[in-house]
Amino acid sequence: MKGKNIVIIGGNSGIGKNVAENLNRIGAEVYTYSRSLSGDQHLDVVEDIEAIPNLPETIHGVVYCPGTINLKPFKRLTIDDFRQDLEVNYLGAVRTLQLLENSLKRSKAASVVLYSSIAVQTGLGFHSSIAGAKGAIEGLTRSLAAEWASYGIRVNAIAPSLTDTPLAKALLSTDDKRNAAEKRHPLGRVGKATDIAASTEFLLSDQSSWITGQVIKVDGGISAIK
Repeated sequence: MKGKNIVIIGGNSGIGKNVAENLNRIGAEVYTYSRSLSGDQHLDVVEDIEAIPNLPETIHGVVYCPGTINLKPFKRLTIDDFRQDLEVNYLGAVRTLQLLENSLKRSKAASVVLYSSIAVQTGLGFHSSIAGAKGAIEGLTRSLAAEWASYGIRVNAIAPSLTDTPLAKALLSTDDKRNAAEKRHPLGRVGKATDIAASTEFLLSDQSSWITGQVIKVDGGISAIK
């Protein structure tokens, strides 16, 4: 990864922050943007984005991290709830990748990493809005992988289960909630940001140079075994 230009959207906390710190440590040139940052590093993916400032002409990797967790019974979810999940998780990724496409093509060997959820392929109650938005991400992953393969751009997604990040704070806010979540996972714990970051780094690196169009589950076994 040394010397590679990697753009991380949503890199100020959780998984994105962990990825950025690790990539900086191994010599990558990391460009981090987030809604919570100021100045040229501020980026709100829900708004119409005309440009992303201070980027190099050639980009070797993109990680799109913004996400939502809005778990409610289907009847209580409003159309605005569904729209917000789509805006942050899916349309924000679309806007970002359209802006960065030419810079990715210049590298001739770029990697894009998106994030889905195990809720797309494993039916989970109260997940209808987020599962729909993340399902769109999986479709985008496969379609862009096919469209961009001739340019040497790989596109993959990671589908985590519940991971201990600021976004999931409410779901792990008490010992009872955490214990119940851990028991649901065959490996006996919820995910850590480092678990997802390690998989992300692998997909960005040349070690995964023959992997594209994949949705890789990093979930403690919950989607596959009992």
